[in-house]
Amino acid sequence: MNMTINLEELSALLHLASPALPIGGYSYSQGLESAINAGLVHDAATAELWIHDMMMGVMARSEAPLWWLCYDAWAKADFARAGELNDYFLASRESKELRLESEQMGWSLGQIAQNLGWGGDGLKNLTAIKPLAYLTAHSYACVHLAIAAQTGLVAYGFAWLENQVAAALKTMSLGQMAGQKIFFSLRRALPDMVTEARARAIPDLSAIDNFAPMFSILSARHEMQYSRLFRS
Repeated sequence: MNMTINLEELSALLHLASPALPIGGYSYSQGLESAINAGLVHDAATAELWIHDMMMGVMARSEAPLWWLCYDAWAKADFARAGELNDYFLASRESKELRLESEQMGWSLGQIAQNLGWGGDGLKNLTAIKPLAYLTAHSYACVHLAIAAQTGLVAYGFAWLENQVAAALKTMSLGQMAGQKIFFSLRRALPDMVTEARARAIPDLSAIDNFAPMFSILSARHEMQYSRLFRS
């Protein structure tokens, strides 16, 4: 079967998902370091289970559908809606660290968008949103780089997954091959995450669900953790 690949879209996706993109994602673990400190994650199997549950039980139910709705708002030039979704997401962050993470990464990606001229005159609508969440800046970038919503969200999830596996490798003695096995297994779940997110991307936000008490508790605990490598 012949398939046409949009190479420009593919290169833009690789750019946004690259660990070389200077937005600081490598410095955050999103509660994983706290879970390791608490003994909930202690080997490859529990690391894979934790990351999977975070992807399907947290990201797919809240952050990813909000990303999709924000993408739709940018695509329709509904700038007020994009700002509302941005504020909703930041207000839903479970801890101070998680909110600061999204704001720092959003600001960094916003700076890249400005310096590279992504969106031209539309940039003023992005820079008007303060503080700027990462998902808001990322969905904006995808719209103005002509990246389709579902592939853009895969890139968003791919970068998140890569950071989570890297955080596990840095915090525990897993070994590179164990990390690759985790990544390979969970990478195949990214389409399921996108499908779940699309189904929950309802305009009235009634399907958004960020109820994850253990994650919230561990994230809050990390703020006072004595020894740590990561900022969240």
